[in-house]
Amino acid sequence: MTSRKPPALALRSATAATLAVGGYIHAQLYADEYRFIHIIGPLFLLQAGASFALAALLPMGTPPLLLRAAAAGVALGALGGFTASRTVGVFGFTEHGLQPAPQALLSLLAEAGTLLLLAVWQMTVTRQHRAARPPVRAP
Repeated sequence: MTSRKPPALALRSATAATLAVGGYIHAQLYADEYRFIHIIGPLFLLQAGASFALAALLPMGTPPLLLRAAAAGVALGALGGFTASRTVGVFGFTEHGLQPAPQALLSLLAEAGTLLLLAVWQMTVTRQHRAARPPVRAP
């Protein structure tokens, strides 16, 4: 019998890769220009550090739900900050469209990819737990 479930190692590695890409983009933007922006600069550095830390932890075995939730939080935080900076502003900082290019688009793709991979991973874990439970018998 063949299994169509994505291997856990592939999901861990792909999720770690998308987190690392998002972290690299935020680190690059911080180093290039954002470090001079009050409050926003340190937030970019925090985003990069959290992304790199989680990217390093994810491949080290089957992580608990808390680690996957933290990865989702980092990705959602980046997407939320992106959206807020283009609508209401973040601490007085606003940007327009997909600027700076190409980092804005690449970051959006990396963060969305992280969330998609985490959703697939969670569904895989849930299915494995359901399959491992013994069937309920009627009295």
